[in-house]
Amino acid sequence: MKVTIRRTGNDLSAYVPKKDLEEPIVEIENEGLWGGFVVLRNGWRLLLPDLPKDTQLPVTVEAKKMVNDAARKETS
Repeated sequence: MKVTIRRTGNDLSAYVPKKDLEEPIVEIENEGLWGGFVVLRNGWRLLLPDLPKDTQLPVTVEAKKMVNDAARKETS
C-alpha cells in the first residue's frame, strides 16, 4: 500500500491515502527508519522499504501492512 511518511514537528506520521488515514508513528524498529517496521498509533504495523538514511521527507513509499500473530491464528 502507498504510504506517505512525513515529519510533523519532532514526530513522524504516516498517511495512507487509500484509507484517508493519518496516524502518528509511535514505534520505529530501526533507528534509521528504513528497512524495518513502524507502528502507528492505531496499532497498524507497516514494513517500510530499505531506503538511504538521508531520504528527504515527506516521501511516498510502498509499505506492507504486517498482520500480528493473534490475527494470523484466528484466520487459520
